[in-house]
Amino acid sequence: QVQLVESGGGLVQPGGSLRLSCAVFGNIFSRDTMGWYRQAPGKQRQLVATITSGGSGGRTNYADFVKGRFTISRDNSKNTMYLQMNSLKPEDTAVYYCNANKGLLDYWGKGTLVTVSS
Repeated sequence: QVQLVESGGGLVQPGGSLRLSCAVFGNIFSRDTMGWYRQAPGKQRQLVATITSGGSGGRTNYADFVKGRFTISRDNSKNTMYLQMNSLKPEDTAVYYCNANKGLLDYWGKGTLVTVSS
């Protein structure tokens, strides 16, 4: 059984920063791919970033629209994944979801809302 719990969302002005956290409960290992997705109102869920393992050897992948602004990381010793979001734009407004993939199994958190508005 795996449970993912996101936190850190909120209201921020354009150009501001937020850090999202995803606490992992259950058997998710460093070799399992984890990621962040987002879903804006009326739109499909889209990939934001993924990370395959923590530490200096971690391999990351970013959607083009967040490259250079967002950074994904994970601390396996704390069973937590992070998404540092800088230079936020109004179009970044969405519910952000944490995902963990174990082969054929996908696990999702309930999401945390990020609103970028002045």
